[in-house]
Amino acid sequence: MTRSTTTTSMNNFCTPMASLRINSGLSSSSPFIAPNPNRSQRQRQRLLSKASLSFKVKEGWRHSMFVNGTPVLKDGNLRINGKDALTDVPGNVVVTPFTNTSAFMGATATSADSRHVFKLGSRSHGYPKHKPSLLLVDVRLLSLFRFTIWWMIPRVGNSASDIPIETQMLLLEASEKEKGPTSDDASTSYILFLPVLDGEFRSSLQGNSSNELEFCIESGNPDIVTSESLRAVFVNFGDNPFDLVKESMKSNECSQIIHLQLPGMLDWFGWCTWDAFYQEVNPQGIKDGLKSLSEGGTPAKFLIIDDGWQDTTNEFQIEGEPFAEGTQFGGRLASIKENNKFRGTTGDDQKETSGLKDFVLDIKKNFCLKYVYVWHALMGYWGGLVLNSSGIKMYNPEMKYPVQSPGNLANMRDLSIDCMEMEKYGIGAIDPDKISQFYDDLHKYLVSQGVDGVKVDVQNILETICSGLGSRVSLTRHFQQALEESIATNFKDNSIICCMAQNTDSIFQDMIHALQCSISKRSAITRASDDYYPKNPTTQTLHIAAVAFNSIFLGEVVVPDWDMFYSQHCAAEFHAVARAVGGCGVYVSDKPGKHDFKILKRLVLADGSVLRAKYPGRPSRDCLFNDPVMDGKSLLKIWNLNKCTGVIGVFNCQGAGSWPCTEKESSVQENVDSVISGKVSPADVEYLEEVSGKQWTGDCAVFSFNTGSLFRLAKAESFGIALKVMQCDVFTVSPIKVYNQKIQFAPIGLTNMYNSGGAVESVDLTNDASSCKIHIKGRGGSFGAYSSTKPSSILLNSKNEEFKFSAEDNMLTVTIPPTTSSWDITLCY
Repeated sequence: MTRSTTTTSMNNFCTPMASLRINSGLSSSSPFIAPNPNRSQRQRQRLLSKASLSFKVKEGWRHSMFVNGTPVLKDGNLRINGKDALTDVPGNVVVTPFTNTSAFMGATATSADSRHVFKLGSRSHGYPKHKPSLLLVDVRLLSLFRFTIWWMIPRVGNSASDIPIETQMLLLEASEKEKGPTSDDASTSYILFLPVLDGEFRSSLQGNSSNELEFCIESGNPDIVTSESLRAVFVNFGDNPFDLVKESMKSNECSQIIHLQLPGMLDWFGWCTWDAFYQEVNPQGIKDGLKSLSEGGTPAKFLIIDDGWQDTTNEFQIEGEPFAEGTQFGGRLASIKENNKFRGTTGDDQKETSGLKDFVLDIKKNFCLKYVYVWHALMGYWGGLVLNSSGIKMYNPEMKYPVQSPGNLANMRDLSIDCMEMEKYGIGAIDPDKISQFYDDLHKYLVSQGVDGVKVDVQNILETICSGLGSRVSLTRHFQQALEESIATNFKDNSIICCMAQNTDSIFQDMIHALQCSISKRSAITRASDDYYPKNPTTQTLHIAAVAFNSIFLGEVVVPDWDMFYSQHCAAEFHAVARAVGGCGVYVSDKPGKHDFKILKRLVLADGSVLRAKYPGRPSRDCLFNDPVMDGKSLLKIWNLNKCTGVIGVFNCQGAGSWPCTEKESSVQENVDSVISGKVSPADVEYLEEVSGKQWTGDCAVFSFNTGSLFRLAKAESFGIALKVMQCDVFTVSPIKVYNQKIQFAPIGLTNMYNSGGAVESVDLTNDASSCKIHIKGRGGSFGAYSSTKPSSILLNSKNEEFKFSAEDNMLTVTIPPTTSSWDITLCY
């Protein structure tokens, strides 16, 4: 739950492929790094002006997809692959080559400060006439920027002035045209700018009205200053945008998400209490919700008890009055135990129970729950801790008053900090030297109550309260390490969901853990967008688009979490299809008895499991530089892979809302009933070769969930699609392979599920003297496949099963009884 209604030595980042060292004027006599109060301001300035990172490139850097073109400064221009990427680069800018396609950019200043804004240069508009061989044209850009302190959204454009303040990833597209007889031949390349962490300073990008690209560095603490940042921005170049981001954000020894321990709850259907109850969550309501989901045939197997279970006090909430959304931001934690609602609950045996433990055991037993998570904030609660509470004072809470950076204030101010006046009334911040004890005590208690994991919210708050506590980078590092050590010590299964943690202070701290191979300590799931707001019709399409685009960046280091949704809602199927192709956990926040089981049964199998795709769902390559929300013409396509197939979700996000921080903010566009048309191709699925294999014909079987139609296409071919506002479709893309030199076959999977191909676990071939047999492992339901020839028989777990075959479209169908385990199907030819 996010509840805003807008919505070091190897410790400081890093570039992924580096071992590094930092020299800084910070005291490190304790686990928490803070400024040395005995050091003079002049000494601090002198030492911190030298703070920098040194890098040693690891052997094995993979760059096979890149063209050799080390970024260099020449004649005042930044040249990448021999072409001008930025012009008019100021003389104080420094470029340090890193690999044959990448470099770091930084700059020096004449005086030391805690915040600097440096110009990097202007966007190149092509070559001068005396360089006629190549021409750089049609440059487009994608920015991922923080529009509030907590969250990122995308913005597309074609000049530096389109790059917002607080940009955390910038991707440029450049088309290269050869002049001469083949001047129509074009290739596309990409330039990635990643503002990173340099010593105690965090970087971000921005454009200005003069069309100049700038970067900003800030420590968040007026006592921590520098006059230079030499490695503030990482620049890389390549011809595949997804490989480019992946290679830029991973280490040779410890790549990101593929090496993490993923919590088991990801593969099961869940229910979160927030939008069902808000802070009025209570034991009986939870039981009612679990019961109604189970009786409808889609049992929840994991539960998130969101905000409302803790022992808090709130001077802003009038006792006896109903909960008003937003008032929770003024609350403070009084103890680590549950509140009165969860004490003395009644079990099925009508005996009074002792508290949270008996309640958790009761619902696990009666509803076959596998996992129960509870919510808490990074500082315990929104307003931190009660300063004088006997149950909490051992953590030495101190009142801190948030101070937002100029970058945050330039975009959208946030309700949780502004309207509930966190800045005025302060946060009861836990003593950094006690934070490990706090997390350990809290999590030990939760484990003793049968709780399996936690959702940790409000994480970006650290960047606003670091005055006197070190830099925002070191404070974030310290709290994250304490949190993840406690998770690893107390919980099994790496059981944490991070939330409101979309600043690069947090994102690149994750990469530090990957570089150190501290896999057991590193969180694997992070919320990827602002909240799902069921009461606001203008945010539904924005939510889907924001998560998809943010996953380009976040998906290399975490499994992006798409948040909860209502299954009974005007946008329910829109959200359901997005989760089906998102490669994420699937959970709803339905009120008890308010469910659309037709939609839920397209996501959830009878045993409560879900067909989760392999990767984070991201926009297709031809969507990267289009605005799927506000340009009035573009569809959003989200691609993914399963074990044996690809999948594409197509969405019309136009006309139902507008991005924040734009002139049309909060307005609904005209012509909301207009139909948007586009093209879909098997080529929209990246890395299809991972599932195609050597027997691939080069063609694919494509199945439309909406129409139930099956057709055959070459990989490069496309077909048209037209969708009204908030309509969507999902296409299974299955490579057609040749078996026994004559049979062409492609599994579709469970055609009654949105991600049908997720049900196919493997396809194998055996030959004997009399027949060719294709063996498939999968899940129960209505199974479909493409087959060039009608099978002579089909065996289900070695028993003959009736089937249908259409010679018109080569569609093979067989009904598989739902089971709690995989089935084996054999097609005999």
